[in-house]
Amino acid sequence: MHSVVITGTGLHQPPHTITNAELVESFNRYVEQENARHADAIAAGTRAPLQPSSVEFIEKASGIKQRYVFEKAGILDPQRMYPRYQERPDDQLSMMAELAVAAAQQALQQAGKRGADIDAVLCAASNMQRAYPAMAIEVQQALGAGGYGFDMNVACSSATFAIEQAVNAVRTGSARCVLVVNPEITSGHQAWNDRDCHFIFGDVCTAILVERADTATAPVQWEVLGTRLATQFSNNIRNNFGFLNRSEDSDPQARDKTFRQEGRKVFKEVVPIAAAHIEGHLADLGHAPAAVRRYWLHQANEGMNQFVIKKLVGEADRERAPLILDEFANTASAGSIIAFHKHRADLAAGDIGVICSFGAGYSVGSVVVRKR
Repeated sequence: MHSVVITGTGLHQPPHTITNAELVESFNRYVEQENARHADAIAAGTRAPLQPSSVEFIEKASGIKQRYVFEKAGILDPQRMYPRYQERPDDQLSMMAELAVAAAQQALQQAGKRGADIDAVLCAASNMQRAYPAMAIEVQQALGAGGYGFDMNVACSSATFAIEQAVNAVRTGSARCVLVVNPEITSGHQAWNDRDCHFIFGDVCTAILVERADTATAPVQWEVLGTRLATQFSNNIRNNFGFLNRSEDSDPQARDKTFRQEGRKVFKEVVPIAAAHIEGHLADLGHAPAAVRRYWLHQANEGMNQFVIKKLVGEADRERAPLILDEFANTASAGSIIAFHKHRADLAAGDIGVICSFGAGYSVGSVVVRKR
């Protein structure tokens, strides 16, 4: 069994920003036009009027102040309320693969590796652009990597679940260097016209390089002490978009074909699951939660992260558990990887950290690392 290290990460950031003020202005125009269109039904009491949003509501509910997106105009168009992308021909690199390659190149540079050094690619994200061929195999070809590639989806926990697969492959010798990419175009599954969640998501792509310690040459390396995954079925976060929709004669624009959640139930149920999962994982590795220098948590909701940290160490501390969702919003599986990417340089050799994601499924995944 080989020792395993993380030697590089990458972050590909979209070119466009949507502030809360811009989002609210667009959403409230949509509310006005819909209420005007259904004025008779609203007056008759057979239809409830849509309620406007506000910057204060968004920040209080989530802690989010803005989000990055790959396409802005379609999202802010009250007549459309979702992004507008140009379909690409089959012989052109697909959008998700393009983003993954950009993030992967950063991770490779950090690690001092080339595409040819990779012998496995895992594309892990909350949605895939197509059913097949696998996005990972397209990324593999674009980078000149060898070995194999496959896609996997565990919603917001996709990245940590993929890291465990990568770690196991390296530890057992079936691969020497594994690339995990997380192209999260969450704007495509966001219900931008639903007040309860129209502010939640942002786009991004992250990458993580996992390899054998005895062949790693990166100046900074993070030893993987352990990984742990858990799932528990719940309908409280759900998206019914899928390949059988056509055969079911269902409306592709129906509300259930995009992200939806029972937010209060999720908050109440997921926080204790995540905290107990982390505490148990650390205990089995011989570490107390207070001994962990940094927690890179899933970035869904500021209050949720504060509760998790309070349960683990007694007080909420942004230095111990950095927040990136105020800038990036919820980027699904990429959130904890962004936190790790941007907030690890100040740790000293021997410091321990935990990368943890939690979300739909329910699912929770943790990766305990130590700086070498």
